[in-house]
Amino acid sequence: MRLFDTLTRTERELRPCDGTTFRFYCCGPTVYGPAHIGNFRTFVLQDVFRRTLETGGLRTLHVRNITDVDDKTIRDSQQAGQSLTDFTAGWSAKFHADCERLCCLPPHLEPAAVAHIPQQIAMVETLVAKGHAYAAGDGSVYFKIASFPGYGRLSRLDERELDLGKTQNARANSDEYEKDSVSDFVLWKARRPEDGANFWPSPWGDGRPGWHLECSAMIREYLGASFDLHSGGVDLVFPHHENEIAQSQCAGGGHFAAHWFHITHLLVDGGKMSKSLGNLHTLDDLTARGFSPMEVRYVLIGAHYRKPLNFTLDSLTGAREALSKLAKSARQLAARIDGEPRFDAVDFGPFQAAWNSLQHDLNTPGALGGIFTGLREAATLTGEAAAKALAALNRLLRALGLTLPEEIPTAELAVPVDIQALADERWQFRLAKNWAKSDELRAALAARGWLVKDGKEDYTLTPAEA
Repeated sequence: MRLFDTLTRTERELRPCDGTTFRFYCCGPTVYGPAHIGNFRTFVLQDVFRRTLETGGLRTLHVRNITDVDDKTIRDSQQAGQSLTDFTAGWSAKFHADCERLCCLPPHLEPAAVAHIPQQIAMVETLVAKGHAYAAGDGSVYFKIASFPGYGRLSRLDERELDLGKTQNARANSDEYEKDSVSDFVLWKARRPEDGANFWPSPWGDGRPGWHLECSAMIREYLGASFDLHSGGVDLVFPHHENEIAQSQCAGGGHFAAHWFHITHLLVDGGKMSKSLGNLHTLDDLTARGFSPMEVRYVLIGAHYRKPLNFTLDSLTGAREALSKLAKSARQLAARIDGEPRFDAVDFGPFQAAWNSLQHDLNTPGALGGIFTGLREAATLTGEAAAKALAALNRLLRALGLTLPEEIPTAELAVPVDIQALADERWQFRLAKNWAKSDELRAALAARGWLVKDGKEDYTLTPAEA
């Protein structure tokens, strides 16, 4: 498998450093509320990545953290009148339930920040002892980025005229800060009144870890100084992942992550997703509108991970139709098998192009298109050939994490708004006896996968066969 690497800006072949197990780390959720579909685009594509590796025969070790202490979890737990432990436990459980509904495999290890305070303090002590960190007057400890010449390579800060000399009196104490802020970042945050009871003793006084430190300490604990791949949303490249590299390499050597895999953001109706715009959809929001988690997953993998995904409600309707077509074609293929189907295919047969797409930079839309093409090629197969094709199809669906629904009656299929508008326009031309234009729009609908049947008073739309 080849995958684009954010650090080198090239596609590189993935091979486990130890020759046996591909070990990778994913930045997990900050548990202060329900995860939204933007968050889940990252987690679902990371799940497809893992499934693809395993389908290809690689053993994996998937580590994903839980951030259960930071500015937001402390603030919101106190507003809710709950202890930090109870507050984050509830939102962690909600996150896990949503992951299960979206058919995401649980990570092999899921460490949480609060349970690893000693490891974080030990890393800060090492950085101070080596001259890469210093204690400020208030008891907070900061990483000195001028001490790490490689700072900025991941995010290409060096190409933005990075001047480390300017950072000596600039410090970032908040967990998240402006993307163009180049400053020494906080490793250990001194206790403040707004933290309430959320503090721990340390050599520098009571306080708590900074957000950037948490992942580095847990990675060191479970994956060591060097491992195969680090992943997260593209918004984490700077400062979070840049800071992770600096503090991790300075604390203990090693190359840290051999490969960086970042997923691009999600748009909603062509714009940025935000609470103020009312378009910050959660899984519960979408299921309340009648869409299934599998339809949501289908949409989330429908665009390449390095390109923005424009999420719309119409795209969920399209996913419903696509899954229904896949299910119908798979049943037709299974009906042409003599006896029990076998699931031991050694190659992908008519679905080879779909598998090749996943192997080439995790091209999920190419894989989905390849499945439909493969089903058309397999439409005439019978007996053993049909059994092998079905086995290959099932391997691909498992790699994508898709389960097919029971066939949905045509009457229950919602028609996308743009398709309905085109069909209405065609009907008006037909009523006006403009047969040429009516036939032109009929062909346009057919090209989009919809067939028109005219009646005396109205018309009906039915989806074409897959």
